[in-house]
Amino acid sequence: MKIVFLTAGTGSYYCGACMRDNALARELHRAGHDVTIAPMYLPLILDEITLAGAENVPVFFGGINVFLQQKIPLFRHTPAAFDRLLNSTGLLRWAARHSHMTSARTHGEMAVEMLNVATSPLRKELDKLLDWLGGVAKPDLVCLSNALLAGFTPELKRRLGAPVAVFFQGEDSFLDGLPEPYRAQCWAALKTHLPTADALLSPSHRYADYMGRRLSLAPASIEVVPNGISLEGYAAGSAPAIPTIGYLARLCREKGVELLVDAFLLLAGELGDSRTHLKIAGAATAGDQPLIAQLQKRLAAAGLASRVSWFPNVSREEKISFLRRLTLFSVPTLYEEAFGLYVVEAMACGVPVVQPNSASFPEIINATGGGLCVPPHDARALAQAWQLLLADAPRRTALGHAGRLGVEKLFSAQSMSAKFSVVARRLTATT
Repeated sequence: MKIVFLTAGTGSYYCGACMRDNALARELHRAGHDVTIAPMYLPLILDEITLAGAENVPVFFGGINVFLQQKIPLFRHTPAAFDRLLNSTGLLRWAARHSHMTSARTHGEMAVEMLNVATSPLRKELDKLLDWLGGVAKPDLVCLSNALLAGFTPELKRRLGAPVAVFFQGEDSFLDGLPEPYRAQCWAALKTHLPTADALLSPSHRYADYMGRRLSLAPASIEVVPNGISLEGYAAGSAPAIPTIGYLARLCREKGVELLVDAFLLLAGELGDSRTHLKIAGAATAGDQPLIAQLQKRLAAAGLASRVSWFPNVSREEKISFLRRLTLFSVPTLYEEAFGLYVVEAMACGVPVVQPNSASFPEIINATGGGLCVPPHDARALAQAWQLLLADAPRRTALGHAGRLGVEKLFSAQSMSAKFSVVARRLTATT
């Protein structure tokens, strides 16, 4: 089977969806399939071994080209050689580091055009992609890494005659952050284009139900293929001498880093914990720096700066080492997280997790038995759960052991590949 993933890259920081696609593609390749990942917008930034041959695949809809074509009609007619220059990896990564300067209005306009790409000013970029897919890749199945690419489905099916699978990956938080009228236009475009796909796939039952309701889709129309990770290198570490709570996600307010600090201030203050340290790691863009600086000032003012360490943009080896030296793990996100790959990564290192009783987290924790859930958006409840587990070593050990076994069984790359392969075989059998 020849499978192509169209995956939106970030260009400057690690992305859970990119790593999910890469892990799935590598497992499918190991199983004998011909698999290609075609990056969209920006190069992929991965913290693990990249799918073989990825370096030979160009970036499509390069961020600079798309931005210029959207704003200046002249660039919709530039020659291919000029477009390739603007798609150079170094230039795109430079642009990614400055992407926080792009306005919400520009994001909205771009999202609408991508969801209606066949009739948008970006038709030249669509034709490049379709020509490459039809001439070089010749896929039996095309997978769109997130639903914001759903507008490609009709043209992919018409030009290639191949089935299209669309993954959900937390699109609602991006769309709901857009200004009107773009927010409503994007949701309307999703309702139009998603039913044309041959399969809609969600990483969790909770998110499938949530997006099904928001998009007025039939309950059975979205299938669940849980995300998984490559377990290479992941193993339980030894308990740290100093109790340590860890966080590993993008260092932004939406992921709950501010709530995390609020809870730690309560733990170290009102709840009287004088020993525990907090370690905060994850992707940090230039746009995240003001919040990070603000939180560091708050911790310093409380006399806790020496008990909190920051580790932005860690590598895979650094990430695993970081996780193996934790006592507890929490990422108290504020939105409807579609999955939360970081929770599985922590469990793979035998670390108990304490997560909000919302989004996909109860589903993952109930399936593995690897942690506790607390009321969402509640710093006090989070701090009290930490305090409870920090005082109960046998329970932490049991939770950590259960979490590791649960990940091996349910959330490994092999498990993800096996579930996805069932869908892929069904789709390609009818073409």
